[in-house]
Amino acid sequence: MAFHNYPNTFASEVYLFVNNLERSLEFYQKILGLRVLKKEQRRAVFTANGTDPLVTVEQPIPVIPGNPRKAGLYHVALLLPSRADLALILAHLLKEGYPLQGGADHAVSEAVYLADPDGNGIELYHDRPAAQWKWNDGKVFMTTEALDEQILNESGGKEWEGMPEQTIIGHIHLQVADLKASERFYCQGLGFDLVANFGDQADFISTGGYHHHIGLNTWRSKGIPATESEKTGMRDFTLAFTSSEARDAAIERLKAMGAPVTEENGRVMVSDPSNIRIVLGLKNK
Repeated sequence: MAFHNYPNTFASEVYLFVNNLERSLEFYQKILGLRVLKKEQRRAVFTANGTDPLVTVEQPIPVIPGNPRKAGLYHVALLLPSRADLALILAHLLKEGYPLQGGADHAVSEAVYLADPDGNGIELYHDRPAAQWKWNDGKVFMTTEALDEQILNESGGKEWEGMPEQTIIGHIHLQVADLKASERFYCQGLGFDLVANFGDQADFISTGGYHHHIGLNTWRSKGIPATESEKTGMRDFTLAFTSSEARDAAIERLKAMGAPVTEENGRVMVSDPSNIRIVLGLKNK
């Protein structure tokens, strides 16, 4: 998981509004195997390693069902340490009878897709070794093929014991209102590189030669920006910079572009062209 350390920038946390906190507690603990790092009356923070927050869920009052067509979260992707770990959690999901949305071989990775009880998309995946990824003129080859059913054999008959401690957010996939405006914001402003393009519908961007730290698509959200009301869905996500110098440079570029950078309770925030809120944070801070 070297692509999520210095000097790379990546998504480290996601904050979700949900309809029922107790239902979310059961899902993120029992189904995904995350641990509760902190619990309040209407909010819970989940972790894999017991220290770093990965997913925060909050039940606002009142909370309104979100519009799945507006800009926001498409899915948050949890990167597992190995293929065997993906096999173990897949076997667990099948045993629980939890509905899956599919599985895929993307050449660089293998993935399983599902959603939490509020419809927030979740990808569980492992990376193939980076030496096996294929690149051409700075663009990575990715595809979508059927997931190998034999992957379940990788579990070796072991029992699932929850989410591995090394699990992190490998990437975040956003649905945006304007692809070109988003590409300019994330690449020119935040410093990401465009590593894959799928016509006028999707971009994958990353730092440090990863296959993607952020996905952007307009498959169902073109022209529909996010709203700031307390609706189910993503409130914001955090980008982790691995040095204050890199973050300060990004902030200056964003301000020069006219992006709305603000500070709230000690947190530096910005909204992208689709009105998706981003916390500009520092790794492990």
